[in-house]
Amino acid sequence: MNKQFSLLMSGLTTTLYLFSMPVIAGTATIADLPAPLRVAPSIKGERQQAGSQLGTIHHTKIADKLSHPWSIAFLPDGNFLITERTGKLRRITPQGEVSDPIQGVPKVFVGGHGGLLDVALAPDFKKSQTVYLSYSEGTGDDEPVGLAVATARLEQGSLEDFKVIYRQEPKQAESPYWEFGGRFLFDDKGHVFITHGDNHVNLAPQQLDKLAGKVVRLNLDGSVPKDNPFVGKKSARPEIWSYGHRNAEGIGFHPITGQIWTTDQGPRGGDELNIVQPGKNYGWPIASYGVDYTGKQTAETKGPHKRGDGFEPPVYYWAKSPALSSLTFVTADSAWKGNLLLGSLADKQLIRLELDGNKVVHEERLLAHLAQRIRDVRQGPDGFIYVLTDDPNGALYKIEPPKR
Repeated sequence: MNKQFSLLMSGLTTTLYLFSMPVIAGTATIADLPAPLRVAPSIKGERQQAGSQLGTIHHTKIADKLSHPWSIAFLPDGNFLITERTGKLRRITPQGEVSDPIQGVPKVFVGGHGGLLDVALAPDFKKSQTVYLSYSEGTGDDEPVGLAVATARLEQGSLEDFKVIYRQEPKQAESPYWEFGGRFLFDDKGHVFITHGDNHVNLAPQQLDKLAGKVVRLNLDGSVPKDNPFVGKKSARPEIWSYGHRNAEGIGFHPITGQIWTTDQGPRGGDELNIVQPGKNYGWPIASYGVDYTGKQTAETKGPHKRGDGFEPPVYYWAKSPALSSLTFVTADSAWKGNLLLGSLADKQLIRLELDGNKVVHEERLLAHLAQRIRDVRQGPDGFIYVLTDDPNGALYKIEPPKR
């Protein structure tokens, strides 16, 4: 065993680049790592350490045995609300106690990428106790499936006053029920942004009379803001804020500029990081850096983004798809302050990006040793980072970034 491995195994602080590989296509999974680094995910409640290019990070498994957990919301009392894609909403304490399923959750369609998706607290949650849920809706038998959004009042063990405020119409997702998006973002002006996947209906993102492949903006009650970019335009849905997206599962405000950033999954390659602006077209499926799952170019794709093609190019893209999920900007004081963190499903890693303005200048891959798909990543009110792993035995982890 060499010196680096000995330092890690003895628990001493060390910067270990084998855990935190920079931008390399096809970054290693746990099976590719040397035997001394093939450690199992942490035992529940045990604080473990791993290397980072900026110093040691610590991670603690708060809870496990979650069925494909999808989203985290932080309750004011310190507890967590967690959605499981299989249709359950649970409350988890900081000590890892997992509640029985909260009653009153709607019947959701579970299949492919569909199920119970995002959960978020209303901006006035402390007063109203209102939560927002997104989920896939439909029977899946002889009809397509679509995205729906509802609000409800959270009581101790139930949801009350459940109300559907938005439905994707027409529904378009058919077997195997691809790409629903479903992430929420609230601004401070009484609006909620909702991402929509393309439902694997490739031309839908370019069709303004369809909602698949769009980011929509609504008032908090589900009504349409009068200043949305397509209000009053013939054959265009007034809910639409931007279009030409494939499957945006991450959305957030840049803490300095206030711009909306999204992740967007490509097919087999071509994942994108975008700055989303009202009325703009982000190109899918006409402009893409990816290819279809067959290895050939998607039939509708003309090629990669080019200057003057009429589409908004990404800030950054990946030729090999890590399958990006959610994102969070780090604003708390640590060595990661100012960085952008992304979840990765296919590569099973946490991706850390260093930014210079709107330019990505460095990428680091973290948590590969967990060997689990990372579905959600959020900065908590305490400044630590929390991630959910997408697995039949999924887990909630607390990540302590390196100190300055």
